[in-house]
Amino acid sequence: MIQQLGHLPMGWLLLALLAMLASGGFFVGRVQAERFSGATGSVRVHSRPNYHGYYVAMWTFVPALVVALAYAMLGEGIVRSLLAGELPANFQSMPSVELDVYLDSIARAAFDHGYGGADRVFSAIANRFLELQGMVKASAIGLALISAACGFFLARRKVAPSFRARNRVEGGIELFLFLCAGIAIATTVGIVASLLYESLRFFSEIPFWDFLFGTRWNAQTSAEFGALPLFYGTFMIALIAMLIAAPVGLFAAIYLSEYAGPTVRAWVKPVLEVLAGIPTVVYGFFALLVVAPAIRAVAVWINMTLMSAGITAEPLLAAQPTSALAAGLVMGIMVIPFVSSLSDDVINAVPQTLRDAAYAMGATKSETVKHVVLPAALPGIIASLLLAVSRAIGETMIVVMAAGQRARISPDPTADLTTITVQIVALLTGETEFDSPKTLSAFALGLVLFVITLFFNLIALRVVQKYREKYD
Repeated sequence: MIQQLGHLPMGWLLLALLAMLASGGFFVGRVQAERFSGATGSVRVHSRPNYHGYYVAMWTFVPALVVALAYAMLGEGIVRSLLAGELPANFQSMPSVELDVYLDSIARAAFDHGYGGADRVFSAIANRFLELQGMVKASAIGLALISAACGFFLARRKVAPSFRARNRVEGGIELFLFLCAGIAIATTVGIVASLLYESLRFFSEIPFWDFLFGTRWNAQTSAEFGALPLFYGTFMIALIAMLIAAPVGLFAAIYLSEYAGPTVRAWVKPVLEVLAGIPTVVYGFFALLVVAPAIRAVAVWINMTLMSAGITAEPLLAAQPTSALAAGLVMGIMVIPFVSSLSDDVINAVPQTLRDAAYAMGATKSETVKHVVLPAALPGIIASLLLAVSRAIGETMIVVMAAGQRARISPDPTADLTTITVQIVALLTGETEFDSPKTLSAFALGLVLFVITLFFNLIALRVVQKYREKYD
């Protein structure tokens, strides 16, 4: 029975259990509140019966949820610790890494409903793992039931005409919202702390200035860590993308908000926003199979024309099969919706009274857009552009497929380049030692990328603070 319980998915068990406990608590609390509400007559009742039901359900649900979360975080580790303590002496002398690998294989065999091979020791350990897992699951379920029962009876005792159930429930909801905000903040702090810690380990081996301003990158051999070519490739591809996305997206937003009729707007805006839903790998295929060959053909034609005219003796353009220009053009198409949609919303938010005042003074449509609407919407437009820049800097798949992975500094847009995100993926994939400079350099690159995006966000906030007061 215990082994069979070890096979069952604990998540669904606890979810069903929590749902039943909360439903039962709400029903009991509401029924009890309805009884004294109908029996008190002239006695003033503070809260409606539903709030009493919510209060009992909350105190029935929350303790069981805490137990479920504790099991989700600690259950697997407890089972492994118990199993490791019961292993024979020859297993106890194994290195911790080998023991963890062995326990991983045991867990996989247990999750696959047992081990059917000829190794009897392995089979016995797998069966014992299932037994221990079933025991821990049964203990978690029992503890969840006990904690839910305690919370239920304590909350049920407080149900009374004068009890401020509504205030308690709203306070609980406010606490839940605060925890959600706290989780978001804690996640950001955790990401920054992990990046900073691993980056400091990397900079203890590689000088910071050599990493930041070095011009040679060969991290795969843990030899050279000059990241300047990566920064150059990242900003060059992002610049090409913004040269496409900024004017096209902004002019599209101006047309949709100021010139297009309702029918045209109803069709064109959803079509533009569809671009944001296309997977980046599809953009990558398009860039690799269509755009990059077209750019290479044009570059070869330019080289042949210049050489045949005697202007240059050698090819002027690299004309590589993959290029920064191909990745930048397709990336610009991808981020057009970020600029157009957000700018359109911001322009539409400009008060109509500003437009009417400009028309009353004899301004034309274009003059109103240029001198009134765009200055009023400037903070939001700047924010949309910076959001698009952050999106372009963080893109990986298009660059991997269409720009190449060569770390170098070249002003030729038809040459293949690489970016920070591509190198992070390359450094963290495959079998590598986590403590090697090669792997730690990925965290240093991630920290630089975080600082860059933070810098753009600070610029956006500064622009909003500077211009917002003029149009409030």
